[in-house]
Amino acid sequence: MTTVLTPVTPERIPGRARRLVRRATSPWTYAALIAILAGSAFPVYWSLVVSSQTTEAVGSVPPVLVPGGHLFENIARVFDETDFALALGNSLIVSGTITVSVVLFSTLAGFAFAKLRFRGRTALLLVVIATQAIPTELGVVPLYMMMADLGWAGQLQAVIVPGLVTAFGVFYMRQYFERALPLELLEAGRMDGCGPLRLFWHVALPTARPAAAVLGLFTFMQAWNDFFWPLVVLVPENPTVQTALSTLASGYTTDYTLVLTAATIGTIPVLVVFLLFGRHIVGGIMQGALKG
Repeated sequence: MTTVLTPVTPERIPGRARRLVRRATSPWTYAALIAILAGSAFPVYWSLVVSSQTTEAVGSVPPVLVPGGHLFENIARVFDETDFALALGNSLIVSGTITVSVVLFSTLAGFAFAKLRFRGRTALLLVVIATQAIPTELGVVPLYMMMADLGWAGQLQAVIVPGLVTAFGVFYMRQYFERALPLELLEAGRMDGCGPLRLFWHVALPTARPAAAVLGLFTFMQAWNDFFWPLVVLVPENPTVQTALSTLASGYTTDYTLVLTAATIGTIPVLVVFLLFGRHIVGGIMQGALKG
């Protein structure tokens, strides 16, 4: 038996859907997207232009808008002026550890809150959500005192441990499991003899990969760009990228060429993470949009 597929022609599309398609493909839509893309990419391009110029060229009028030939010279100056290699390594350790921990613990907790039945589940979830209303600055002093009592002040674990799990990550994964994980799959796993951990590992975790990728990227970016807490708890001899940038910009006069060169270098790891996991991230966003 041969199935004949009828091609979808514009005449077969309903009138309202046809108007939506025509509106989405109008020249104004493309013009708006190009303007948004240009506005988003220009700061990165400007940082690259400044980092490839001399200090005198940065202050010229009219401003220079094309890259120059001093990029590698300025990169060498960044590593000579400050221990930027150590800062990059510290930021990679902090961001990578926090990202893995947040994704793992948030996925576990989100699965428990969404699909397991236990006493006090709703109250515990409300407590987790309520912690998001507490300003970060309110806990800086007691948190620093705790890190000092543990002997961690000035060390990376003082930055890593407070961020090992987040309320946002738990709530985000809980909402994802509520919509994306059918109870029938869990019941089938229980009939096969799976306990809670095996259900999580073999059923829930594969389902959560798109959402985990989105949460991982957001967590990595937040940890990589975190400035306030590392500035408080770390010493200048053991910096992250953001505190190293602050050191470069804190002189009597600011060398913008040097600062923006360091900022350009510090942007590369985030771009690499997005290129590596971008397919999963876009898939997770689209899947959430379709399910919503």
